Formats: sequence, structure tokens, C-alpha cells
Amino acid sequence: MIINQVLLLLMLSILWPSDALPFPPGTIGNLFGMPESDGRILQRSKRGWMWNQFFLLEEYTGNDHQYVGKLHSNMDRGGGNVRYVLTGDGAGTLFLIDEKSGDIHATKRLDREEKAMYTLHAKVLDRTTNAELEPDTEFNIKIHDINDNAPKFEKDIFFASVPEMSEVGTSVATITATDADDQTYGNSAKLVYSILQGQPYFSVDSENGTIKTALPGMDREVKENYQVVIQAKDMAGQMGGLSGTTTVSITLSDVNDSPPRFANHSFRVTSVESTEIGGTIGRIKADDPDVGRNAEMEYSIVGGHDIFNIITDQTTQEGVIIIKKALDYESKKDYEFRVEVRNTYLDARFIHGLQFKDYATVKVTVEDVDEPPVFTRNPYIIEVHEDTAAGSFVGAVSARDPDADNKPVKYSIDRHTDLERLFNIDSVNGTITTLKSLDREMSKWHNISVVATEINNPRQTTRVPVFIKVLDVNDNAPEFAMSYDTFVCENVKAGQLIQTISAVDTDEPLVGHKFVFSISATNPNFTIVDREDNTANILTRRGGFSRREMSMYFLPVVISDNDFPIQSSTSTLIVRVCACDSRGNMQTCNPEVLPFSDGLTTGALVAILLCVVILLMIVVLFAALRRQRKKEPLIISKEDVRDNVVSYNDEGGGEEDTQAFDIGTLRNPEVMDANKLRRDIIPEMLFPFRRTSPLKDNTDVRDFINGRLQENDSDPTAPPYDSLATYAYEGSGSLAESLSSLESAATEGDHDYDYLGNWGPQFKKLAEMYIGKSPDRET
Repeated sequence: MIINQVLLLLMLSILWPSDALPFPPGTIGNLFGMPESDGRILQRSKRGWMWNQFFLLEEYTGNDHQYVGKLHSNMDRGGGNVRYVLTGDGAGTLFLIDEKSGDIHATKRLDREEKAMYTLHAKVLDRTTNAELEPDTEFNIKIHDINDNAPKFEKDIFFASVPEMSEVGTSVATITATDADDQTYGNSAKLVYSILQGQPYFSVDSENGTIKTALPGMDREVKENYQVVIQAKDMAGQMGGLSGTTTVSITLSDVNDSPPRFANHSFRVTSVESTEIGGTIGRIKADDPDVGRNAEMEYSIVGGHDIFNIITDQTTQEGVIIIKKALDYESKKDYEFRVEVRNTYLDARFIHGLQFKDYATVKVTVEDVDEPPVFTRNPYIIEVHEDTAAGSFVGAVSARDPDADNKPVKYSIDRHTDLERLFNIDSVNGTITTLKSLDREMSKWHNISVVATEINNPRQTTRVPVFIKVLDVNDNAPEFAMSYDTFVCENVKAGQLIQTISAVDTDEPLVGHKFVFSISATNPNFTIVDREDNTANILTRRGGFSRREMSMYFLPVVISDNDFPIQSSTSTLIVRVCACDSRGNMQTCNPEVLPFSDGLTTGALVAILLCVVILLMIVVLFAALRRQRKKEPLIISKEDVRDNVVSYNDEGGGEEDTQAFDIGTLRNPEVMDANKLRRDIIPEMLFPFRRTSPLKDNTDVRDFINGRLQENDSDPTAPPYDSLATYAYEGSGSLAESLSSLESAATEGDHDYDYLGNWGPQFKKLAEMYIGKSPDRET
């Protein structure tokens, strides 16, 4: 490196005179070489001409600091009086300057791909005073590129496709690589592409990396996927250049170059004769090595067929054979037809010389099954008159077994369709008869189902609807169309219209209804005029009606029809007599009542009587409510001698109030302490009494109580709340025995009543009465 520098200085001194050197003595210059662009970059300054750019090779591998260049000032006399200072990009870290000599060194390896140029500033200071001797000078250090980066592809593997059967030179894809080296300096970044794997099927353009087909007639059905390895090498592909590779996965896309073909040109299908219309009986399939849209096929029957049809299953590309018309084993057992298959989409490039269709023969065999009976008609419509008597013939149905055996059939009526059991059918010949008389006015149609069943195989059944229409017979007389509210005014005149009537008939004659209206010719009050349109007018025969004489008239009207046999009925028209104004408007229709001698009318008496009845009902209702609200007390009297119940008008504190009572005593009365007194009230006596314990064997009383308890528990009418039941049963084992005088001895002197004193304060009065009469005490 030092030799190169010396030779370069020598050549410069020969080429230029001393006064025209690019860096005259006393100026700052680059000792490493000339610039690679134009060779000289000069800048005018007050110190003369100087280089403003240094060059440094990247990727320096030496152990010492790499020498960059030297700075020198005119103010530097060589005595160490000046100090050089470097600032800017990387100053002090990447670049160091000897402040005495001005030599610049790089401290570590530099990479042009990280940063290609550094801008720095140089100063010359007085070492003693630190004063600036020359203005700040800017210069650049440019990193020279070397070929230290290999070409790189964007991905390790690329995917591409090209149609099969493509011509040679068809472009597949363009794959390019990048080189981080300087493209403007030398051939470090000049790439050349080549193919390492994939011949002879594909080739690559060495300059732009375009992959093309190199072999004609590549068939996807033979081979679909290809792996092509592409290499990119720098230094224009020369020896020593760096390279990188990538893999391109190329797939041949399908084109419709293969017609469909049947692997077997004859198919045999079997179907039972009971297959429903539209049902599938078999499938056939042709093979097409193409895929996707190019493999879609369409099946058809050549010339069509009356019984069968074929459709294409778009999912499986199979031909599905279906039935258009019901099969009948007894009529025909074997069928044969020809099926054609063709591609749905054709490619015009490949249709020349090839037929993209194929043919196959299909043979269908029909198998026999046990079929249910078949009716001769479906449905049946039968007409019958409503006056047909029970047991009369209505109609007949007929069914047969379609099988070759022609097994016998029996008939029955589905009783769910004939709940009233109006019809019956002969099980042998299918004759339908009536069980009851029919009424068209109740139901005009009867819809029943007749079932035909094979006798030898009851599971084979067929049902058919039978619609029975009931024909009309004139068996109903006409009657009023509505209920009429007819009145006549007291001041009416003779011949005046008071009502227009009409009639209805539930029968339906074929020629329509024609009614005739009439009344008794001897009726002195009213007459009738038939209007010949199934209506009639009621007219007055006289005038001057009076409510006092008769407030209501009953007018019988005879209505007849014209059908055969003629039916007639008598309907009664009620005509009220009312008071009207001068224009004939009704005012009142109540009959006039003659006044009584005391001045009260009948209406007033009725009103008074009604008020009295209402008052009595209110009183009775009030009393009933009072009685219902009143509850019978549990204890009728505190002096009831049948039980010893003491009532306290105070309220305890519940189970936690232990001062009011002893809960243990309540649970077990037999262990009650005789001297235990209530602590919440003042006792009625100062001295405690002693109660004699009851006998252990009063079983009759216990049984009596248990029996009554069970009766109340099982009584559904018992009240839903706790109640107190009192029974006057003493039992046979009482300590006090009976207090009744009925079983007492003849004389009272035979008894000792001292024990009454031990019974407590409740029996104090009784003890005084009997103990005082004791003979011993009197003595």
C-alpha cells in the first residue's frame, strides 16, 4: 500500500509541474489514491487547492487501524505548535486523527452496504491558546465497494403455472434476484441467470430471469408438477463471482384435451317394479382425465325413452338413471337403451380429429314384488237419495291383485271415516249398503275410505276414497224465515198492510222454491195476499181494534211448497194491539188496566210486592253473612265442668321465653316438679299443693283418645287449623272415681272426703263442702 502511494506521488510529479500539482506543499491532500469517478475533485480556498474527498476500501481485515489519509496546514511549522481536531460522522469512534501529525485512521471494518460515505470537518487550533488558526474545513470519506454480497432471491421457493400443451417459448414466470453491492462500480452487482434443474422442459433468460417452456406437448395427464432450480451469479457470471439459487414449482394447468370415455360400454341395472316414479335405479360413469370444468360431463339417452331418463350428478359426474313411468313386471320385464356422454365445455384447439363423446348400452331388468290390490277407479263418487231405507244398496267398489297369481281380495270400511256407522260393505264383492237412514239436511256428503286387503297377505292393503252424495227428497215443510214482531194500531183502517212475511225450506228442489201462503177464510180480523215471490202481505180486514177488548191476536198461517210430495206447515203470527199516533207510529202496546176502588192500579201493586221481596232477600242475605263470619269459640264457658281449662289473656315470648314456662314439663308432664310454680305471674295460693300422679294403666282413656285422634286425622271435612275437642268420658280408673251421685252409696257417711284437700285450689270449695260434713270432724 505504501509502494502504491509513492508511485502515485511520483507519477503526479512527472505529469504536473511543481506549481500545478493538485495538492501543492502545505495543503491538505489524500495520500491513498485518485477518485474513482472523475479522478480529481478540487475546491478553491484561501490556502490554495486541496482535496475534499478521501477513498477507503470496505471490509478491511487488518489488525491495526486502517490508514485513511493525512491533513496538513500551512500554519503547521513542524514544531508542534498546532493541534488538529476532527468532528462529524464517526469522528472519535470510527475515525481518529493524530492531533500532532494530522494522520486519519479507521478504527474498525467499514461496510459500504451500511453507509457509503462519511462527512467530517477538520479544524486547526493553536496548542497553547486553543485559538482557531484556520476556518473549519469539510471533506468526505467515501467507501470503495468490493464484491462481498451474493445475489439473493425474495423467496426460497416460487410457485407458477402454465397450461399444458403450450408452445415452446411460452412465458411461465419472471424470477429476479437482488445484489447489495454497488451497481455503479465494476461488475459486483451485475447478475446472470441460469437453470440448474428443469431441463429439457424449461429454460431461463440469462438477463431478466424469465422462465419459458422448452419442450412441446407437455401433457398434464402424464406429469403435472415440475421443480426448476434457478441460479443468479454476479460478476457477470465470471469465475469467482458469488451466486444464489431458488426453486420454482411449476404446475401444468389443465385444458380440455381429453374426451370422456366409458371403461365398460355395457351396463346392467336391476330394479323392482314397486320403485316410485322419480326414483333412482342405477348409476353409470365415464372417465375423463381432465379436471375441474374440463371434466364436466352430460349424459343423455339416445332418442329418448318413455319409461326411463338419465340426469347428471354434478358432484360425482355420474349418470343417474331414474324412472319416468311406473314399472310393471307383468307387462314387461326387460328394457334396453343407449346412453351418450359428452363434455359440457369444449376447447376449440383440440376438437379437430377427436370426438369428445362416447356411448354405452344400458340393460334394465324388472323384478317382481308382491303388490297391493289396485282399485278400478280412484276415487269413487256415488249418489243416493236421502229417503233410502236402512239396508239399501248404495254402490260398489272393485279391486284386484295386479300380480300374476291374482290373489283374492276382501273389502272393509275404515271406521275412523264413518264414526256414525251409516254404511256397510260386503267383504267379498265390495257392495256398499246403508245401515241407517240418511238425512241430506244433516250432511250432504259422506266421505268414507274403503280398504282392500289381500287375503293371503294382510300387509298388502290399498285404500280408496268413496264420496257419497245424498240427493234431496222433499221431506221438510217450509216455515217462517224469521220471528216477526207484528202490531196493529187501534185506529187502523180496514185493508191496511201490517206485515210482510216470507218462508224458508231446508230442501233444495231442482226447479227452485215456490211457496203458497193462506189463512182461514173465516178470520174476521185479518186477511193475507200472496205476492207470488215467496212472500205474502198481512192486511187488516176491519178497523177499530181495542187493547181493552184484546191486546194480542194469534194468526195461523199455512205455508205450502210445490215439490212432490207437497209439504206444508202452519206457523203462528202474533199480532199485538198498540196505541199509535195519527201517522201510524207505535206509542205503547201495554194493555190498559182499569183502576181499583182504592186508587191503586195493578202495576203499582206489583211494584210494591217486588220491593217487599227484595227487602226480605237483603235481610236474609245479611243474616247469613253474619252467621258465616261468626266463629264458634273453642271454649264455650269458663265454668264448663267437663274440662279443667284455664285461660290466660297474656301472650308468651315463644320457645326462648324460659321464664314463662318449663318446656321440659310440657314435653313430659309425668316428671313435672310438684313444687314448680310459674315465674311470670303471681300464684293464686301461697302454699304449694301436691298433685297425685295419674295411674299408669288408664288404657281405656288412652285408647279412647287415640281412636278419636285417628278419626279426626282421616276426616276430609276436618278444619285445616288446630282445634280443641272436648269429650265427657272419665274412664274407669279415675283416682277421684265418679263425682256423680247416681252411683254413690245410700249414705254419705260411708265416704272419706279428706283426699279432696289434696286436689288443689280448684277443688277448695268442694273440699270445704264435703269435709265439713264428715262425721269425724263433727265429733
